[in-house]
Formats: sequence, C-alpha cells, structure tokens
Amino acid sequence: MSIALQLTIRLLAAGLVGAIIGYERELRAKGAGIRTHVLVALGSCLFMIISIFGFGGVERFDAARVAAGVVGGLGFLGGGIIMKTKNHVSGLTTAAGLWVTGAIGLSLGCGMYEVSILTTILVLICLEALYFYTIHLGQKDVSVVLSAKDQSQLSEAITKMGRKVKEFSLSKQGDTYKADILLHVPRKEYGPQLMEKLSGFPGTELESME
Repeated sequence: MSIALQLTIRLLAAGLVGAIIGYERELRAKGAGIRTHVLVALGSCLFMIISIFGFGGVERFDAARVAAGVVGGLGFLGGGIIMKTKNHVSGLTTAAGLWVTGAIGLSLGCGMYEVSILTTILVLICLEALYFYTIHLGQKDVSVVLSAKDQSQLSEAITKMGRKVKEFSLSKQGDTYKADILLHVPRKEYGPQLMEKLSGFPGTELESME
C-alpha cells in the first residue's frame, strides 16, 4: 500500500470518527456538533501526519512537538465552549469530547487504528450510556427566581421548600417582590417535575430556573 493511500485512509478514518462523536452531541442539541468534531479530528490527524512525514529531509526533528501544540490549541477551543451562569456550568462534557476527538485524530495520524477505534467506542459509551446513569446521580444546584405581589407569599413558598433551600435573597421592584433562591436538589428531580412544583406555590410566579 502506497504512502498516499495510507494517509488518505487515516484522514478519512479521522473524519468518520469525528462525525460519529459529533452526531451524538448533535442529538443532545449541543453547540459543537458534527462539523466541529469532524474539523477537529481532521485537523489533528493532518497535524500528526505533517509531524511524522513533513520533516523527512531534516536530520533532527521532534515529531511530538506538533502533537503537543495540538493539545494546547484544543484547550483554547474547549475554553470557548464552556459557559458559566450564576450557579451552573455548561459545555464541559462537549469540550472534553472535542479534546478526546483531537487525541483520536492524532492517533489515527500515527496509524494506530485499533487504539483509535477502542477509544471512540469508549467515548460513545461515556457520552451516551453513562448519560442516563449520571442524570440520576448526586445533587444539583439550581438557581430559581420567584416573584409575588405579597412578600408573605414568597416567604411561605421558601418555607415549603424546606432543606432544599441553600440560600436566598429578597428584593423589591416597583410593587413586585422577588426571591432569588439557590436550591440543592437531587438530579433526578431536575426538569419539568421541579418546574411544575415551583410553579404551584399560591400567589407566586416562576420567572426563571437555571
């Protein structure tokens, strides 16, 4: 098999792996989807190919230096995906997925097909199979804003939440009272079930839940 054909296979394999991982993220409606993951995998693979085969005429060179640069560059790319609101961080899993996709691209650039396939399978297991497990595992901090015309109604709602209330603050805007509440709830309760419960307090209105 010629070198050109080998390198073509490596690039195609990297693009395929990136598409598979990106498709899973696309299904979860994440910002970095198929195209982003394909580009990361292809770019990493090409950098590795250049690192190995692009300096053939040089007597002394370190192929690992280009790979190290790719790892650092992916860190900056991942940092742009991570977003933090008041009490919630999103994008960490997608950023980590891009980082691993880049590593798979580097390994395909080296021709390490078996390791690349195994890592891809493990990544998919981590992203998809473990998703249904971790969503019911542990606790989650939720930032909630309730409003009411009567302050006593807000106080009553906070009392009914009980130990789930981690901290809260009250404010007044015009003739409306607002409560900014930080809740500590089981992950399995987060979602429509919690939203319905928070919307059911008499005289109060749920303005936001993060």
